[in-house]
Amino acid sequence: MTLKISFSASKRPEAQEAWTRLTRRYGQVDEGDADVIVALGGDGAMLDAMRRRFGDHKAVYGMNRGTVGFLMNEYREDDLPDRIDRAERAVVNPLSMIATNQLGEQVHSLAINEVSVLRQTAQTAKLRIVVDGRERMAQLSCDGLMVATPAGSTAYNLSAHGPILPIGANLLALTPVSAFRPRRWRGALLRHDAQVDIEILHPERRPVAASADNQEVRDVTHVSIREDRSQHLTMLFDPGHALDERILTEQFAF
Repeated sequence: MTLKISFSASKRPEAQEAWTRLTRRYGQVDEGDADVIVALGGDGAMLDAMRRRFGDHKAVYGMNRGTVGFLMNEYREDDLPDRIDRAERAVVNPLSMIATNQLGEQVHSLAINEVSVLRQTAQTAKLRIVVDGRERMAQLSCDGLMVATPAGSTAYNLSAHGPILPIGANLLALTPVSAFRPRRWRGALLRHDAQVDIEILHPERRPVAASADNQEVRDVTHVSIREDRSQHLTMLFDPGHALDERILTEQFAF
């Protein structure tokens, strides 16, 4: 049976050119009729393609036509159906974010990489951290704070000097961004089923935005974060280059 592929591409010229060549060679079907989704671009293109899978949970195979491409496979045009058939599967669960703004409105979003809260102005953010209903830090002065999944631990979390988490570790990384007080706090590792509540202190004077990946809510007063195990997303990787192997390799990089 012929594999039905739906190709999606970022706006980068390299990705658009690849989309044209690959659809001519392998055909193109609507995402709803596809057996697999092939994302062309960088990690942003992969995340965009995966977000559209919350309804159907179809597997996504990425090929790098962007810059970093940590979540992508090497770009090659030959034998694509065979590569997809032999690919290893990595299943990830997103984070659920419920952000409450200063008007009392709640916004619910899902994040594959991380949920972050960041100051909106030059004023340092002041945050109260509660984990599973218990106050763990009465006040953190910082530029921001994030909760990262294993899949997202090598993204913004790593740039903020957070830990790299192996896929399947059943952990979340709670990582500060430029912590000022307490200055030496470097974050914490939490169980995957922990609920994290972040209360913004003095939000009228020190406004804070919350983001689930790139979905931003401004002027928030409270953010609640927990893993959503009712949702699962599947990424496909060439043998020997699966996500858990990439994460392990990254931990030994200099």
